[in-house]
Amino acid sequence: MRNQAIQLRHNLTEAEKMLWTSLRAHRIGGVHFRRQHAIGEYIVDFCAPRKKLIIEIDGQSHTKSRKNDEERTAYLTTKGYRVIRFWNHEIIDNIENVLNHIERALKDH
Repeated sequence: MRNQAIQLRHNLTEAEKMLWTSLRAHRIGGVHFRRQHAIGEYIVDFCAPRKKLIIEIDGQSHTKSRKNDEERTAYLTTKGYRVIRFWNHEIIDNIENVLNHIERALKDH
């Protein structure tokens, strides 16, 4: 699992790179995020462990794996995490809106 997470960190999508630039180094509310973080048998895109918030970025492949995404979210929820999802195009087209949504989610928790 660890090797897979490391490999994923080196192969970020354009949307993941954009979002990571805004999340890294405690740039949103001083909150620490990890990228490609393993939780149980899953690797999540971004995680703020202390805030128990997970951010998942969905691309074209996720339109066919909706049931898997639902199972994954259900598992993560049982571990006390909240999961918010964004589509690649949401990040690329309107990163400010996405960041505002993440800030609100961090404050609500």
